Amino acid sequence: MKTNSLSLKIALFLVLPFALLQIFTSCSKNVKFENSNIVPAARGDISVKKDNNNNYNIKLEISYLAEPERLQPPKKYYVVWLSSEENQIPLNIGQIVGTSKLHVKFESVSSSKPKRIFVTAEDDVSTQYPGQYVVLETDKF
Repeated sequence: MKTNSLSLKIALFLVLPFALLQIFTSCSKNVKFENSNIVPAARGDISVKKDNNNNYNIKLEISYLAEPERLQPPKKYYVVWLSSEENQIPLNIGQIVGTSKLHVKFESVSSSKPKRIFVTAEDDVSTQYPGQYVVLETDKF
């Protein structure tokens, strides 16, 4: 009887951490932004996690993102876009604020599963179509 109890404890000790790791990593996806030609020093990560309501929580963390006024030509805002299989046109999911610091964060929620997320430099934060200045982008999810 002791052997069975010991075997069970060893099995739980080995299996439980693996099961917990699977639960936490299967719920979210982390992707790095590709290097930028417009802002070469900029680096960033994206975390996408599906919630209980079947929405996608999107979190961006970007370092070394220059102020949009310093770009050539100068722009006023950074806008985050989401491409999905449901939408033909990328969706404007918000503006990045606080770019005077070396580290910025952005959070948004979408009902569409992201296929690609990218950041553009824009003169109008409420634009409905992305401009040509793609500062950061992901490969397909």
